[in-house]
Amino acid sequence: MGDELPEDLDRGFVGAYKFPDNNRRRLTGALYLAIAIAVGTGSVLVPGDPVLVNAGLLIGCSGLGLFGLYSLAAGRGFSLDENAALVSANQAVGFPVGHASAQLGWRGLMSRPTWKMLVYSAEDPPVSRGLVLVDAINGTIVDAYVEDNPEDWIRTAEPDDDSESRI
Repeated sequence: MGDELPEDLDRGFVGAYKFPDNNRRRLTGALYLAIAIAVGTGSVLVPGDPVLVNAGLLIGCSGLGLFGLYSLAAGRGFSLDENAALVSANQAVGFPVGHASAQLGWRGLMSRPTWKMLVYSAEDPPVSRGLVLVDAINGTIVDAYVEDNPEDWIRTAEPDDDSESRI
């Protein structure tokens, strides 16, 4: 018995994962803005003093409209996929990259998409490792940190004839 994904979560996906683009926020931002304008306009045009239309509704519409504008501004698509970010990270660390891991995150008030690349050198076992932040919009290196690998690794390659293969 080993670790396995429960049946209700297993969708049978095999292959490379495509990270969703940030520009999906624009659709929700446009919907928030349209709903805020429609409800706000409708509440202003209602004659008299109805019970359900009051200043709280207008404040809520204003907040929803502001969030819709923010979503439109922060929904910039990124032009760099994880493979291009790995190429940029490889140039930034100064050693040939072996194993690597990519994570998409966001930084700053405007939620700028940023690739977080954890890279290991190509030696077996890896001698160096690095963490590189690559801007996903324009591909610039935001920050890079490189150090000697402090982890104890075992060799993953086949042993030589004269090495540890004898017991």
